[in-house]
Amino acid sequence: MPFGTVTLNDGNEFPTIAFGTGSTMKYQDVTDYVGQAIESGFSHIDTAQFYQTEGYVGLAIKESGLPRSSLYITTKYGGIGTPQQAIQQSLDKIGVSYLDLYLVHQPDALPDFESGWQEFEKMKKDGLARSIGVSNFTVEQLQTLLKTAIIRPTVNQIAFHPYNYASHKTLLEYCMKQNIVVEAYGSLNSITQNPGGPVDAVVDAAAKRIGATPNQVIFSWVRSKGVTIVTTSRSKERLFEYLAVEDLPPLTAEEIAAIDEAGAKGPPSRLLVARLAMQHSFGRFPLLFMWLAVAVMFSLLRFFMF
Repeated sequence: MPFGTVTLNDGNEFPTIAFGTGSTMKYQDVTDYVGQAIESGFSHIDTAQFYQTEGYVGLAIKESGLPRSSLYITTKYGGIGTPQQAIQQSLDKIGVSYLDLYLVHQPDALPDFESGWQEFEKMKKDGLARSIGVSNFTVEQLQTLLKTAIIRPTVNQIAFHPYNYASHKTLLEYCMKQNIVVEAYGSLNSITQNPGGPVDAVVDAAAKRIGATPNQVIFSWVRSKGVTIVTTSRSKERLFEYLAVEDLPPLTAEEIAAIDEAGAKGPPSRLLVARLAMQHSFGRFPLLFMWLAVAVMFSLLRFFMF
């Protein structure tokens, strides 16, 4: 069963999982990976001016042969040129006449929130973007924007995972109150960036109970918070794994609370993460990880000496 949609505050439908072309895919030819994602069942593709992947996204969409109406396209304004200039360049690169969602990639992309957001509102009124939103905005920044906004943002895309949930609770509550959908990137942080921390054990226990992978448990936890997902992978099998989250049994309230509590304890130390990474891969790449160990120790020495 595919992921569904949620209704945005402007009445448009928003697919609750997206394939992203940022992270490790920035500045690269992602044509094949986007095509693979579309073939696997992703209908929502996320790109950005900053990623420099818009042209490749457009090529993949063209090669898919699918009608424009069957895909949902998000891109972001990174502050290069005016918003009006940038959206036209993005449309030309992607090869479409409108965007489903256009985001302000980060707050400093708009030096003046009032006039900058007015340009975004004009794009929506002109039909260049069906929905407009923001990314990486705090509560305070949203409050400032909303003081003068006529059209409120539909989405706030943020980094969101168990280790920053406690610090983001107020932001999630505020967005819910304002009917702004929160979209999470970097949700697998506890697995990809901070393995070996307190979240691992509770996630593994939940995975065992429902017959899922740790990745799937994390995404189920994200969804339990009313948050949508943007993720990525070069592996077709991993993409199917992500999409299968929709068919899993839900986490219990106790499991969700246990992940919350474990995340509040914070991630493991960087030295532990490096040690775990070396234990995991030393056998295949001994020289590489020997140099990694040297680099970690050198950085620690510099920290304590200077």
